[in-house]
Amino acid sequence: MKLLTGNSNRTLAEAVAKHLDLPLTKAQVKRFADNEVWVTIDENVRGEDVFVIQSTSYPTNDNLMELLICIDALKRASAKRITAVMPYFGYARQDRKTEGRTPISAKLVANLITRAGADRVLTMDLHSGQIQGFFDIPTDNLLAGPLMANDIKAHYAKPSDLVIVSPDVGGVVRALAVASRLNADLAIVDKRRSGPGKSEVANIIGDVAGRRLIIYDDIVDSAGTLCSAAKSLMEAGAAEVSAYITHGVLSGAASERVRTSVLKELVITDSIDAADHAKPENKIRQVTCSTLIGEAIRRIANEESVSKLFD
Repeated sequence: MKLLTGNSNRTLAEAVAKHLDLPLTKAQVKRFADNEVWVTIDENVRGEDVFVIQSTSYPTNDNLMELLICIDALKRASAKRITAVMPYFGYARQDRKTEGRTPISAKLVANLITRAGADRVLTMDLHSGQIQGFFDIPTDNLLAGPLMANDIKAHYAKPSDLVIVSPDVGGVVRALAVASRLNADLAIVDKRRSGPGKSEVANIIGDVAGRRLIIYDDIVDSAGTLCSAAKSLMEAGAAEVSAYITHGVLSGAASERVRTSVLKELVITDSIDAADHAKPENKIRQVTCSTLIGEAIRRIANEESVSKLFD
């Protein structure tokens, strides 16, 4: 088994390698003068089971091209099997036609990865579960829920007294899974979206007055919607509001919005390198998903069940 990484999140790749007690494969992922991606694999990978660890986060297109070119290089070097390990799958929010003359970019990216030569995909908390069906190769979608639930138990006394909040109707299943692990109640924010990245809170379903709330979701981008929901929940009488979000995209002034918001804290995984944002003064804390991803890689390599990780 070999582990290869691009430049999107080398810190996470090194942590995964440490968990598996394997060195990262020697390779060069650089740029030509005009910013074209240049990849050279400096080790023999013929007949090897290779896992390419690369989140397609910002800069999304650059990181996606790195992934595709790494896969192509491995394919041409006669690797036996290539698994694209994408802790964060970019373009996942464009998973359907919401109006006329718009693309389904998640399907396009799935096609690109498959045609580049990947034999399987390993990712975490896809924005929509049906994206797995966009691939014609085996796809494992890891769930961050158990990881987040364990962190909640470690940092909150009496987690059963908490209320897990889904920030929209589409995230109810995801939030309910975490609430069930904690034996906690569930509330739902009825969010109406007026455009991409723009939404407003219409109603709050559930009893939140005087309760400690945790908003649970898969992606925080600009943090505008998250901070708006937290404010509405506090206005509805909540004692405190925190947030657990799997993928901390945190574009633009997101960390500043979180810092000045009513949120007690925002907890994210390291599926995206957010070292510049995850600081106590920004109320942002990271938990590592390296053990989860590393164990999934080990199970895939050994032809063992991945789903048993979530039993």
